[in-house]
Amino acid sequence: MLTSRRILASTLCLAAAVASLAACGQRGPLYLPTEPAAAQRASLPDTLRPAPAAAVAPTAPASSISTRP
Repeated sequence: MLTSRRILASTLCLAAAVASLAACGQRGPLYLPTEPAAAQRASLPDTLRPAPAAAVAPTAPASSISTRP
């Protein structure tokens, strides 16, 4: 006989399976963007392993930043 815990576990497993098999909503084949604007975007490995702080150059020296309005 099925208990309420088993019914709940089965329902949650079924919902997780349906959610994991559902598509992200994009139709058609997946592709890698080739336009120039896409060249500056971070890739997945870049977001998972960011560059060390010493390798990243600041855009402006700290002495040139003004805090006055």
